[in-house]
Parts: sequence; structure tokens; C-alpha cells
Amino acid sequence: MPPRTVTFRAATAAAVIALGATLLAASPQAGAAAAEPAPVTDYCQGQCDDILPPGENGNATLVEILGNKAFGTHPAHSDDQLDRYNGLVAGHTGLTDQKLTEFFNDASFGVPKDQVESVTSPRDDVTITRDKASGVPHIKGTTRYGTEFGAGFAAGQDRLWLMDLFRHIGRGELTSFAGGALANQGLEQQFWPQAPYTEADLEAQVEYIGTHEGARGEQAMADAQAYVDGINAYRDKSKNGRYFPGEYVLTGKIDAITNVGEIQPFKLTDLISIASVVGGQFGGGGGGEVTAALSLLAAQQKYGVAEGTRVWESFRQREDPEAVLTVHDGTSFPYAGKPDKARGTALPDSGSVTAEPLIHDRTGSAGTDRKTPVKAPAALKKAQGIYDDGVIPEGSLPGSGSGAQRRGMSNALLVSGEHTASGNPVAVFGPQTGYFAPQLMMLQELQGPGISARGVSFAGVGMYIQMGRGQDYAWSATSAAQDITDTYAVDLCEPDGSTPTKDSTHYLYRGTCTAMETLERTNSWTPTVADSTAKGSYRMQVRRTNYGIVTHRATVGGKPVAYTSLRSTYRHEADSIIGFQMLNDPSYVTDAASFQQAASHIDYAFNWFYADSRTAAFYNSGMNPVRAADVDPALPVRAERAYEWQGYDPAANTAAYTPFAEHPHSSGQDYYISWNNKQAKGYAAAGFGLSAVHRGDLLDQRVSKLVEQGGVTRASLTRAMAEAAVTDLRGEQLLPELLKVIRSQPVTDPELNSAVQQLESWRAAGSQRRESSPGSHAYTHADAVRIMDAWWPKLVEAEFRPGLGDDLYGALTAGLATDESPAASHGPSGAHSGSAFQYGWWGFVDKDLRQVLGRPVKGPLARTYCGGGDASACRDALLASLKQAVAEPATAVYPGDDNCKAGEQWCTDSIVHRPLGGIAQKAIHWQNRPTYQQVVEFPAHR
Repeated sequence: MPPRTVTFRAATAAAVIALGATLLAASPQAGAAAAEPAPVTDYCQGQCDDILPPGENGNATLVEILGNKAFGTHPAHSDDQLDRYNGLVAGHTGLTDQKLTEFFNDASFGVPKDQVESVTSPRDDVTITRDKASGVPHIKGTTRYGTEFGAGFAAGQDRLWLMDLFRHIGRGELTSFAGGALANQGLEQQFWPQAPYTEADLEAQVEYIGTHEGARGEQAMADAQAYVDGINAYRDKSKNGRYFPGEYVLTGKIDAITNVGEIQPFKLTDLISIASVVGGQFGGGGGGEVTAALSLLAAQQKYGVAEGTRVWESFRQREDPEAVLTVHDGTSFPYAGKPDKARGTALPDSGSVTAEPLIHDRTGSAGTDRKTPVKAPAALKKAQGIYDDGVIPEGSLPGSGSGAQRRGMSNALLVSGEHTASGNPVAVFGPQTGYFAPQLMMLQELQGPGISARGVSFAGVGMYIQMGRGQDYAWSATSAAQDITDTYAVDLCEPDGSTPTKDSTHYLYRGTCTAMETLERTNSWTPTVADSTAKGSYRMQVRRTNYGIVTHRATVGGKPVAYTSLRSTYRHEADSIIGFQMLNDPSYVTDAASFQQAASHIDYAFNWFYADSRTAAFYNSGMNPVRAADVDPALPVRAERAYEWQGYDPAANTAAYTPFAEHPHSSGQDYYISWNNKQAKGYAAAGFGLSAVHRGDLLDQRVSKLVEQGGVTRASLTRAMAEAAVTDLRGEQLLPELLKVIRSQPVTDPELNSAVQQLESWRAAGSQRRESSPGSHAYTHADAVRIMDAWWPKLVEAEFRPGLGDDLYGALTAGLATDESPAASHGPSGAHSGSAFQYGWWGFVDKDLRQVLGRPVKGPLARTYCGGGDASACRDALLASLKQAVAEPATAVYPGDDNCKAGEQWCTDSIVHRPLGGIAQKAIHWQNRPTYQQVVEFPAHR
């Protein structure tokens, strides 16, 4: 990376230097050296690599923040993985095993002596060694407590402000902590209702782990306490030493001159709060049954009950025989399927559904974006308003923002040894968790009694490595999203026996009229240097029942009900700590089978992948409830004992769960791919979209071809991933069918014919969204990409809306957005977020066009929609929508935002690391790729 050059403006430089005289951080003092722990054998032998942009260092002092705002400078190790990550776009075509470290970190255990940058000993039983290349903390302890204390201390060094943000997000207190920006209001309003807890609830979860999980539970809570102790030790040292994150000054928590103020101590319940955000964000599944019911009703109203249900089921595609699978050997794992004759389904009366109100008692700027900037000291002017758009701009966090879908994320490619050049399995895998500065995760190595691993952990719950590598094995995960959340319709009642209404706050629980529990958060804020939002406040309120949180009110058969959402992992946000503890324990994980057992102790819905020198393996985790017979999990169900989860106890939200053998799992299959696609036959989709075309096809087709050829290497598997990462799913999978229909007759309009030729050339070149040359910021087939981006939403509407009608089309698109290209800033993952092509009508368009063309279709749509099934009329509809798309200027297709001017195609696609603190990063080339990624091949085993 070329050295940075900056031009100092005298006034700004003087202000920073003057403030620096007060605040410039002395480096934390190293303690006494710890005894050296026993050496650990690294069986990867230099063949494990990883990457986590932009950089390991996620803390910045006030001086460093002001320097970044004034001069563009960056703290050490805050951006040194960014260019390597970005470089793979251009560099993957010539990639070899020897060149991997040009784009990835060496993920070997330990730090060679000549690569040691610093050594810190916060206690005499642990050292934190940071390497020169990336500044990753390598934590080695001679005691278990010391190891975990060191992990907490390192987390404080690298993510103190981020951890503070997320414990407040989890507690529904973000606006009171960081400011009342409209995005902050939206974020806490979206996340707190999913996991609302009292302090007693959080404490009960801590106690539950310690008392219900045996010796491992006791150890886990001891490890967590040591971790919290380490965080607090760094919190105290950084505050007293004045090298704490500068955001505490900018948000008014600490006075820049006097150092008066406080960083609130961390406690065990904060870890539960953070876990609820992380787990709910990436490890949830199911839910949305009310929205599904509304689309079913719309179909029945249009076509009648029987035909409408048949039409709806063909779009719902619970078990699409054409869907790409992770376990592709034909093994079936039946779960959450459609019963032959459903019992207890509780569809709402038409027009009766209303959402449960969340916000009450607004004052001041609540619900608005009104600003009243404070008069900031001259030295802080450059940082004024850094949080005016929120600490996490709306839509940046996967699954957040208006119209957000259930988040998916992450991919994995694994090839078994019989198909590799070495005879050992090869894996390229990692989680897609969005792009932030700093990242939500942090890299670390943990070596201590009973712990030996390197990889990533979500900041604030980093007692153990959550995805990474052990001594002779590596593992990773993708979000699975199987159905672990159900919607119940609870009958409303009045305690005095009077007639209930939709507003009633009592409900029938097993025959007794029971009061709903009211949970509240009252938040208030005033303007600060960081967030200029005017003074305001509001109260958030949710109602909790024995069947979960109230989300909607309605009538069913004329009687008032409340719809509630019941998630199996509610009240069990951190129970998964046991599985992670096992994954970090070299004495527990010794092979693929023991790995699968460890993964089975993780309650959230994830697909887990494993590779050692002998075996590649897969296991799907999650607290899958055993439902009552013949209950339809895709729709709301009556809240009666006959339809409850088997063995359900609301006190601790426990039930019977499906056993290990019924979860999709496999060992030694020729290859595995996952990109949040369907796991296996019989494992019913929890929502719309697991259909004949899925982004998993971009991986499956490439990896299957490599396996067929044989001799797979780390580099060739990485190339397959990287090529898929810049490929437009619509261009590769759907454009051939679209062009087949259009080219069925000559295109006589010269302008349209030129557009079709451009699309054909793009498709022939691989349908990539890729720069013509590194740094050009212009795609090779820019016009074709623009045409496709403009055309896709128009062609979907032209193909389906006339046949479905406005109401049903609107109801179906409410359940599944039509598009999620990287340029679709309105998409479920938000703008500039990298992840693309998960949610969309790809499969619907594919099946419908094949039906028009008379090609075979397994699991067809109930009706053919394009042109009413007439090929000529379908062609006319597609050409008419294409003509509209061609006429749409680039400034309309790419309307611009805070990062890009209108019409800037490459910039609109680009990945932006959203600043969660005061340090901003440059935009990089779009890649549909894991945020943290490993490339591993173990040549040896214990």
C-alpha cells in the first residue's frame, strides 16, 4: 500500500496538536512476563490462511479520530487487511497456492520472534503477543482464568466502544447511550422487541447455564466472568491512562479536558444482551407466519380456497425438488413439512390484522430527524455530527432497515480428499456479517488449559473462538434459518368475564384468563458533538405472554386474538456457549464425529462445516422444537394445549427438541457447498425463496466441475469462490431463458436489438460485475449491467403482476422482495453491504419461463404467468419492459447516496465499511463474499 500523504491546514493541525497535549495516549504498560505455556503443535504446517478487513484495531483515541477526519490518517492496524481483501477481485484469476498470502493472513499458530510487535501481560499468568503484519492478539495463558482474562483484555483493546454499543442495542437503550438519530431509534425499535428482557431475565439466563449444563456450564460461566474481568481491567486502565476510545468524549460520556465521566463496568448480563443481538441476527429462523397468512388469504380471495391454496403453495416452495442442496447424496431429513391435513391453523379474518404498537409517549425529536447542533469546541469541529445518521446507518446491519428480510449470510466450499491434489480435504469458508469499521467480529488466538484455537469471535462474547481453526482441524458456519420460530393466536379475554376486544390485555392460557406481562424501555437523549439530534424521548412497550411476544392483533372467526411470536432460543440466548467451548477444546474435538457432537450443542440455527486432514463434514444445529402432530409451521396456529410444542414449559421456554440424528448432517461427501441454501431433502424451507435458482448455484456448479476434473487445490477452490463473488446471478442463471424467449422472433427495433446484443455479450463473458482494470471504477460491460439492473424489477412485474393481480402480487412481494442485486439499495441487506442475490424472484422467473418455453419443470408454479402462458405475449411483455429499462438513465438506475453521486455504477455497488466509531474507510470493489474467510488444508493430524 503506498504511503499516505496529507496536507496539514495550519488551524486544524494546531487544534489537534493542542488537544493531543492533553489526550495523547501513552501505550498501556506491560505487566510482568508470564510463564511460557506448553508448546502447541500446529498441524496445518503453513496451509491455513484467513482475512478480516479492514483491520484488527477497532479502537481509536480522540486524537486519532480527529486525525482521521482532518487528514485521512488511520490508527495502526485499523486498515491493513483492506487492500489484500479487495485485491482478490483482480488477483484471483492467476491465483496459486503460493500467492494466497498476498490476499490472506498466515493463520499459523503463534508469532515468530522476528514478527513480534508487542507483548502485554495484564496478569502474570497470561501474555498478549501482537504480530507486526496485522496486530492480531495471540493470547497465551498458563491458567484458564488468565487465558480468558487476556481474551477480555484484548477485546477491550480492540473493540471497547463496539462492545458498549451492542450491549446497549441488546438492552434497547441505544438512543439514551449514543444519541437520538432516527437510525438509532429504528435500530433499537427493531431489535429490542425480538429479545426483550428484564434484568432478572438476563440474570436467570446466566444462572441457567451454570446450573443446567453440568461441569461445562460451570466452567463456561467462570470463563465468562474472567473475560468480563479482563474487559473491565482494560476499561479502567484506558480511562485512567487517557487512551480510551474517543467516541466516549464525542457522545458526552467523558470530558476531554478533566477526564471526568465514566465508562460503565461490564457485567455477565451484558454478554447475554450482546448474544441476543448476534444470535438473533444471524442464527434465527422461521417466523413471519402472519405475513404468510396474509398472502395466502390474498390468493384464496382471488382464486377461491382450493385453487388459491394451490397457487400459494407453489410460490411458498417448502420442498422444491429443483433447489440446490448441501447434502446432495439423496439423504432425507424430514422437518417442518406441510401436513396432509393441518390442525389448529388460525388464519385472520380479512382486513382485521393490525400491528402491535411499540412506541408511546413521544416527545421532542422522537420519530423525526430534527437537529439542533451543539456549539462544539474548535478542536472537535472535524468530528461534529459523525453519528447524525446513526451509529449504524439504517439498513447497514444485515436484516435491519425498512422491508428487511430474515438475514442469511455466509458461504462454504469444501472438497473431500479423494478429489484434491494432496489427498487431504480443502475448505474455503466464512461468515458474511456485513461490513463495518471496526468489524462486528475480531481475530484472536487463544492458547491455554483446555483451549487451543485461532479465528474470530463476535466482540463482547469472545471467550471462545466461534469460527476458526484448532490444532488439526478448522470449522465455520453459515446461517441456516430453519424454522425455530412459530406464531400462535391467543384468544383474548377480560378478567371480569366481559366481552374482549382486540385491545384486551388478558388472554386465555390453558383455560385461565391471564394478564399479559408488560415490558418497557423509556429512552431519552440530548444533542452531543457526535449526534446533533434534538432533545427527545419515547417509551417502548411490548406485551409478553406464555406463547411469546405479541406482534399483531386480529380477529379469527370474528373473535379477537393476539398473534405472538415464540422462538425456541428465547430465554436461551447464550446456552450455545457450551458448543463453542467444546469446539475450542482439543481434547474434545478429535475427528468429524466429535465435531458434529460439539456443533449439536449450539442452539442457534447454523450450518456447521469441518475439515481436517482426513474428512470434510457438515452438521446443522438449532433448537428445533418437536411440534404437535399435523400442525402447519408455515402459518399461525391456535394457542391451545393440543397445538403446543411437545413438552412445552413456558417458565423457562423449554420443550422437546428433535434429536441429533434428525438434523441434516453428513461426513465424507464428495463436496459441500452452502450459501444459505436448502440443507437437504425433506428439510422444509422456513420462508419463501429456496427455489430452482439460488445463489448457491453459483458455487455448486463451479465446485462440482472442479470435483469432476479432480486435483482440487486451495487456490482453485478459492478461485471458484472469488469468481462467484463477482458474478450476477440473474445474468448467469436467468438471462439465457430470457434471451431464448426474446430471440424466438427477430428483434426489429434497432435500439432493443442493440440492448439484447449487449446482454448477450455480457452473458458470454461470464455475467460479471467487475472492473475493466484495477482501479478503473468502471465495469467491463457497464451498459449491460445497467440494463439488467433497470430491467429486472420491471420484467418481474410485467411477467407476474397482470396474472396475479395487484393485491396478490403485493402480498407475495411483501413476503419476498423481487430483487437483491448489489445496486438495489432498497434490498433486504441494505446498500453497500456486499451480500447480494439471496432474496429475489429468481426461481419464480426461472420456472415460469421454462413453463412458457415448454421445458420440463419439477415442482412447477400452479399457473403460467408470463403472457398468460402464451410465448408470443410473454415475449411482448418482456420486450416492453426492456424498452422501459433501456430508456432509464444511469442517474435513475443509480440515484446516488451519501457515498456516491447519481449515475455512479461502480460506486453504487461498492462495499462501504460502515463506521461504528470515528474512523472511516475507503470504499472497495463489490464482492459477494464472506467478511471473515479461511482457506485451509491440513496435511497432518494428531
